[in-house]
Amino acid sequence: MLLQGKKALIFGVANDKSIAYAIAKELKNNGASIALSYAGDALKKRVEPIHEELGGDFLFQCDVSNDEAITQSAQIVQEKWGNFDILVHSVAFANRDDLKGRYVSTSRDGFHLAMDISAYSLVALCQAYEGMLNDHGSVIAMTYYGAEKVITNYNVMGVAKAALEASVRYLAMDLGERDIRVNAISAGPLKTLAASGISGFKSILTTIEERAPLRRNIIQEDVGKTGLFLASDLSGAITGEVIHVDAGYNIMGI
Repeated sequence: MLLQGKKALIFGVANDKSIAYAIAKELKNNGASIALSYAGDALKKRVEPIHEELGGDFLFQCDVSNDEAITQSAQIVQEKWGNFDILVHSVAFANRDDLKGRYVSTSRDGFHLAMDISAYSLVALCQAYEGMLNDHGSVIAMTYYGAEKVITNYNVMGVAKAALEASVRYLAMDLGERDIRVNAISAGPLKTLAASGISGFKSILTTIEERAPLRRNIIQEDVGKTGLFLASDLSGAITGEVIHVDAGYNIMGI
């Protein structure tokens, strides 16, 4: 049990196909107590059965685009746990219209929305929860290769993920004084709720199978196990990093 006695907050579980679900399951199976967030009533209905399946300690509401909601969620966690060890940020959103066509057509409002929810929310959560995070803790964020290279139709989300990755490095510096590590997982494409909004997603999966060194797409468990590694003491000297879990696709050139 790598995480016996540890407590983990998981932001971003949408259903049992989501990356956050895979990580939550691995953390729970390795001894961690978990608590799951949900953004609103519509998502609560999806998260409740997962909370019951995994044996979570409690559910709590948190709209990461609202500072007051984040503060209220922190108060709930303070009352329930007092402190915790692991924060998993698996939250991203952009308007569907901004995930197709040309990036140059991105609206100002669409840009702000994607950056706020997909990138700044990590900063906001660390800001609100820093005082409850135990020394030697771990913060884990989810990113994608579109932050580094142009991926057709990823558009503004790629720019937001680039900002998220930069935030991981700066947060790693800030929180490192207490030996709290901050890292990101750059997962290959998975058939998640978030991915359903990207035009031409099926062609991306086909390309990975053809070109990745391992000649396959990843599965949920691949990301879940990497999350377990980053949450545990096995990664005790790793911080500010982006770890690719993509069957090696990111190393390929022409």
